Amino acid sequence: QVQLVESGGGLVQPGGSLRLSCAASKNIFSSRHMGWYRQAPGKQRELVARITTGGNKIYVEAVKGRFTISRDNDKNTVHLQMSSLKPDDTAVYYCNAFHPALADIWGQGTQVTVSS
Repeated sequence: QVQLVESGGGLVQPGGSLRLSCAASKNIFSSRHMGWYRQAPGKQRELVARITTGGNKIYVEAVKGRFTISRDNDKNTVHLQMSSLKPDDTAVYYCNAFHPALADIWGQGTQVTVSS
C-alpha cells in the first residue's frame, strides 16, 4: 500500500529549477509534519526541509535561499521548489511523513540529477 507518491524528479542543468511533489492520503497529511530527505551515492540520508502541520519550516543550511517547501492542505500535497540547483544537489529525494509518536512513512524516492 503506497501512502506517499512522489513526482517531479529528473535531469537539470546547473542553475536550473525543479519542483518535487508528494501526494499523501488525507489522514496522513493532516496529522504529520511533511519533509524531504535526500541521499547521494556513498552518503547518509539527510533532511533537506520540513514543514510542520502548522506551517513552520526548517531547511538544511546548504539549501537555504534556494529551496522552498510548501504544503497544499486542500490537495494533501507537499512541494519542494528547488532553484539555483548545483551538482551537489544530485541525489535521490525522499518524501517523509513524520509524527513524534509513530513510525516514519517514506516515499519511494525520486532521482534528481544536476549536470551539464
